[in-house]
Amino acid sequence: MDKLDQTDKTILRILQSDSKKTAKEIAETLHLTISPVYERIRRLEQQGYIKKYVAILDKELIDRSITTICQVSMRYHDESFIEKFEQQIQDLEEVQECYHMAGQVDFVLKIHTQSLEGYHNFIRYKLSKIENIGVLNSAFVLKEIKHTSEYYI
Repeated sequence: MDKLDQTDKTILRILQSDSKKTAKEIAETLHLTISPVYERIRRLEQQGYIKKYVAILDKELIDRSITTICQVSMRYHDESFIEKFEQQIQDLEEVQECYHMAGQVDFVLKIHTQSLEGYHNFIRYKLSKIENIGVLNSAFVLKEIKHTSEYYI
């Protein structure tokens, strides 16, 4: 894997900010020709620096305005239970992010629902059906202060 130079980093910053920018637009910003910029972008994709391009949706407009951080502690920490939980959580569309943690809780989930009742139904009919969950602790987001998908590079 090639080491990133300053031009690569600038290209990545531009694409993180707006992935719809064309190679031509990026080339104009960098005062380069299109061909080397296009080749750099292609190389960054092939080397895995760029995993995919996505559209970030407005959660209010798609009726997913309730954000909940849910801490999950497991009853048993056997590898098979952990793996099964990790597999089952993949199928829950309300879960946007899931992290296996070190410390007092085993997993932290970021969950989006349309309402508190929607969250209650999610817990009652979906999450609580996963075997081996011991304790659930939910915290509701009152105000989103910072939300970014960009890495500082």
